[in-house]
Amino acid sequence: MDVVLLTTLSIVRPSVNRPPTPDIAEEDQQKEPSLQEIINIKLIESGEKERLMELLRERLIECGWKDEMKALCRAFVKKKGRNNVTVDDLVHLITPKGRGSVPDAVKAELLQRIRSFLTTAAL
Repeated sequence: MDVVLLTTLSIVRPSVNRPPTPDIAEEDQQKEPSLQEIINIKLIESGEKERLMELLRERLIECGWKDEMKALCRAFVKKKGRNNVTVDDLVHLITPKGRGSVPDAVKAELLQRIRSFLTTAAL
């Protein structure tokens, strides 16, 4: 009988290693979206995000950025061999170079469009 009682107590006993239960107030604070998340939601809801993405695509094509990135990928594939390159390899190669080579004029235009959106959206 004592063995059964001890076994039952050891099963019911809470774990010593379990983290403390968070306060409800802490959970509510974590659920509140950040300003960046709020802006992103507004951009999506208004359709402005898609318009900005289209503008970015157009500007990158116009300035030759897309062709430059395509040439970089082709050269990498040619050097390594078609069967020895993965999409992840290309992403790791292109991402830093691509971000760094976006013309300042394109960045400025997008930033201005975002600022005017925020002004009209009164955020």
